[in-house]
Amino acid sequence: MRYIFISGGVVSSLGKGLTAASVGALLEVWGLRVALKKFDPYLNVDPGTMSPFQHGEVYVLPDGSETDLDLGHYERFTNAKLAKECSVSSGKIYEAILRREREGGYLGETVQVIPHVTDEIKRRIEVREGDADVAIIELGGTVGDIEGMPYLEAMRQFILDRGRENVLYCHVVLLPYLRVAEEIKTKPAQQSVALLRGMGIQPDLLFCRTEKPFGPEIRAKVGHFCNVRPEGVIQERDVDSIYRVPAMLHEEGVDRFILNHFGIGGSRCDLSPWEKIVERLERPGRKLRIAFVGKYVHLQDAYKSVYEALTHGALAQDRKLEIVRMDPDAILGKNFDEIFNGCGGILVPGGFGNRGIDGKLAAIRFGRERRIPFLGICLGMQLAAVEFARNVAGLAGAHSAEFDSECPHPIIALMGEQRTITAKGGTMRLGAYECNVLEGTKLWQAYGQFRVQERHRHRYEFNGAYRNALEEKGLVFSGRNPTGLVEAVELADHPWFVGVQFHPEFQSKPLQPHPLFRDFVCAARNFLEA
Repeated sequence: MRYIFISGGVVSSLGKGLTAASVGALLEVWGLRVALKKFDPYLNVDPGTMSPFQHGEVYVLPDGSETDLDLGHYERFTNAKLAKECSVSSGKIYEAILRREREGGYLGETVQVIPHVTDEIKRRIEVREGDADVAIIELGGTVGDIEGMPYLEAMRQFILDRGRENVLYCHVVLLPYLRVAEEIKTKPAQQSVALLRGMGIQPDLLFCRTEKPFGPEIRAKVGHFCNVRPEGVIQERDVDSIYRVPAMLHEEGVDRFILNHFGIGGSRCDLSPWEKIVERLERPGRKLRIAFVGKYVHLQDAYKSVYEALTHGALAQDRKLEIVRMDPDAILGKNFDEIFNGCGGILVPGGFGNRGIDGKLAAIRFGRERRIPFLGICLGMQLAAVEFARNVAGLAGAHSAEFDSECPHPIIALMGEQRTITAKGGTMRLGAYECNVLEGTKLWQAYGQFRVQERHRHRYEFNGAYRNALEEKGLVFSGRNPTGLVEAVELADHPWFVGVQFHPEFQSKPLQPHPLFRDFVCAARNFLEA
């Protein structure tokens, strides 16, 4: 088993996750199997209870694990099979150690960061022989952060234990361009690598994030001061699409460098899937505008997977996507004909809390009445049912019990075991569940099959007591869980109006767009071209 470690320095948000995913994608085009893991130094057990304002999107795996959004990049870029053990936090590490200590598992030892915490980290780094050819391990945070020190020490030990020939260390740094001086500065990268070397780790590859391309002089300078060979100094430029990164790193020779380091031969390199994506990006068709009505639209990472899934759908339709982000509170009282002018579709994503609910309901009603293609995800589906109940079925005061526990018609409510759960972390309906699809519906047309598996992350459900009342008025229940829970609703007399309780965005890939996003974007295109 070979291991690749990826850390970052200088500032956060440099793109370590995208770099890790792109390295995995490059190794796969050489026919290698990859495993990917993300280590986060925060003390939360997982990001499930963390605010999008602080952490961005919570990405859900098939087994129900709530993980960092970088695991979404891993799945979109590679074929790696991810599960609970692929997302590790300090909270999980310390939780396991303290539980073991309370059970007497340390036989009277004084439990310390070294060796007990570092040993636990090393144990979780391990990937079983036969599961993959190369394991890529990403460390969250920034080198120099105090909470990341145990991980770097564990990685130092791991390199020593396994031998340099079996471990490659990568470090992502920033090379800022100072406009006043009109030059790229290398000192931040030098300082970051100095911190790393001070902990006993010498990087093999430096991924240099830069908005300006640099020449051989900068490459030689960085290599000299950071003790890295010039061919190990990689130019990772800003790009207009993240799907250009694998091809860009291939041009920089990253895959050849890695194969040479590990002594892996071979001449098979099929980069055609990524070349096909780049080709589509460079010859997009007409612009396609989608209205995105969400509570956190001013945060870039809060709806990361939904944005990417829309991009995948647009790539399939040869359209240049423009997402029009709308704050639901800000659009209330405005002229919707003006706000939604030129938009081919309306998407209302998931979310928690009652802020923005009225704006979302108003947008859903506008889409229904004006016959604009609509896709509602999780909360978006629930609000579509509430809007229909109020304005079509005539159920005055209909609402979700999540926002009004005393409403006369709780269209959305806690069902089953959720009624008795009080703990917040990891207790929602999480992970992959089966959905039975009703033949002849828009849902069935998208999937082309009667049973699908989709990932969930929610606590409230459609209240089955209202199914007959809404069905009589024209709401179609096109997807149901084998237990009877409603998974999808749609309108038969609308060009394309679908709401789903699950999160289809988690299974979308750039060359394999999720069927619902593919059909939603197609409907939006047809609406604008009609």
